[in-house]
Amino acid sequence: MMPATEFHPSGAPDYAVPPGETIREYLDELGMTQRELATRLGLSAKHLNRLVQGLVPLSHEIAQRLELVTGMPARLWNRLEADYQSALQRLRLEKELLEAVPWLDEMPVRELVARGILPEEPTDDISRVQQLLAFFGVAHLTTWRELYERPAAAFRRAESSVIRPGAVAVWLRLGELAARDIECGPFDGPGLRRALPRLRRLTSQPPELAASMMRDVCARYGVAMVFVRELDGARVSGATRWVSGDKVMLLLSLRRRTDDHLWFTFFHEIGHILLHGKGDTWIDDGGSAGDPREGEANRFACDLLIPEEHSSRLRTITSPDSARAFAHEIGVSPGIVAGRLQHDGIWPAGYGDDLKKRIDVETGL
Repeated sequence: MMPATEFHPSGAPDYAVPPGETIREYLDELGMTQRELATRLGLSAKHLNRLVQGLVPLSHEIAQRLELVTGMPARLWNRLEADYQSALQRLRLEKELLEAVPWLDEMPVRELVARGILPEEPTDDISRVQQLLAFFGVAHLTTWRELYERPAAAFRRAESSVIRPGAVAVWLRLGELAARDIECGPFDGPGLRRALPRLRRLTSQPPELAASMMRDVCARYGVAMVFVRELDGARVSGATRWVSGDKVMLLLSLRRRTDDHLWFTFFHEIGHILLHGKGDTWIDDGGSAGDPREGEANRFACDLLIPEEHSSRLRTITSPDSARAFAHEIGVSPGIVAGRLQHDGIWPAGYGDDLKKRIDVETGL
């Protein structure tokens, strides 16, 4: 941590001088007491004393009175007061930035620099704090904690203590910034529901083609779908967050890079959007996380990909060939069937992995 005395750009002092110092100098030059000056200004002695100490602001009215009594123009008194308030604000900001330096230990600064999101220089702690505040679009660390740390920390508590909330928060913010650039129609829940069969049919398409079509369909109904690569320590697959009253971000990390995981996560997040309103940020990896609404989103995705009327047949599927035939019959990717069989314990982990398509969609971040 850099000493406070080293953080004063362009030689700015580490103190603020109130206009009262100039009043004090005036009194010393004339050999006048504060009580006499207070009388001449029409102020109480107590108010003038507080003014000299910088405890109360020097108003425009008092500046006019000081011009009459001292001969110093009111605009100069006003300028002294403005400079004093500006210096106080600068010192308060410096104090806040210094207090925020430990926050850097929570953030993936090196990874952000490597991705070109933060500049390589300056690298001092105070500059890094300022860069991160600007990246998140907040003026204070307390605001960051309210907007980003709370949902990230909730996800950590639900999933695993090894998850770094700072990395999750950065990933979420990268998604927000990417979502801003996606033009969307106003959110249309009924329209999005009607589009679900079309989105489901995309599971049989090559992932690179499907990704583009997913974006287009979602944008039509007010959903900005974006891909942002997972950050070290985030361990997250998907998220939804309302970025305005008519636009919701659907964020995917492609963490496991297989089509079954991609499609389950995608429809899981769609479930949150359609079932759970606009009030919450959802960050998850498809687990229940102890919240019944996570279970609802899981069931939504499961039933959409393999409808309940077909799920009873899953236990009859014993080979990759029968999985391919079943997938073709119900109109989904074979990888989705393999993933469901593994998840339900019908197939052992790893069996049927060759049915899954590898995802290599360019995220840009």
